[in-house]
Amino acid sequence: MKTRLMLASLAAATAMAFTLPCFAADSAQDFVDKAAAGGMFEVDSSRIAEGKAQDPGVKDFAHKMIEDHGAANAKLATIAGEQKLKVPTQLDAKHKGDLDALQNGKDPFDGSYIQMQRDAHSDAVTLFESYARDGDNAELKTFAQETVPALKTHKDMIEKIAAALDTKTSSSETPKVTVGDTPDATPPLSGANSFTEDQAKGRIQDAGFSDVSKLTKDDQGIWRGQANKDGKSTTVALDYKGNVVAGTK
Repeated sequence: MKTRLMLASLAAATAMAFTLPCFAADSAQDFVDKAAAGGMFEVDSSRIAEGKAQDPGVKDFAHKMIEDHGAANAKLATIAGEQKLKVPTQLDAKHKGDLDALQNGKDPFDGSYIQMQRDAHSDAVTLFESYARDGDNAELKTFAQETVPALKTHKDMIEKIAAALDTKTSSSETPKVTVGDTPDATPPLSGANSFTEDQAKGRIQDAGFSDVSKLTKDDQGIWRGQANKDGKSTTVALDYKGNVVAGTK
């Protein structure tokens, strides 16, 4: 009986471990590494946006990111130093790739920057909330707790900017796609697509699809795959503007 209980407990613990978000931190040093990399990316990408963004709202957001994340980065570095933890001074490979795509990509800049900010702030909220709840270093845990509200505010801001730009784009360029209904004739649109496979999958899931699989990017820059919607299997596509279209070929 005791053996069965121990095995059951072990199985439950293992299941919980596998359900933890991939952006959670395993230790104080891991948190510092991930938080510092994310913070540096926010500042560096937003400096690019200050010079290249077309929409005034995007420029204003970028300026605020430089100020807010610059201050948070400095505070993190101070606390990490006091705790004898190393602070990375360079971006990791993923963030370097994103920064290069932002700087040199051929896609409309504002849309690429906005999507990267949406993804980055979603990851940051997950990381900071997780460490604020379960962190193993008291000083860093307090820092995480104090920073979460600002990150959520940033996330709300970029979502509103994205929605506003979607409205402008829909009225001036292409009809807006209603996911799950018969799409307008134009989307999915051909164009250089900066979404990674993981980002494409997340975007499709956010649109209400599940079991997204077999994603491949075709020669038109459109991610295509299979997914479930309302209990039915369907083909699905994501174009470079972020339009999600079901029932495509």
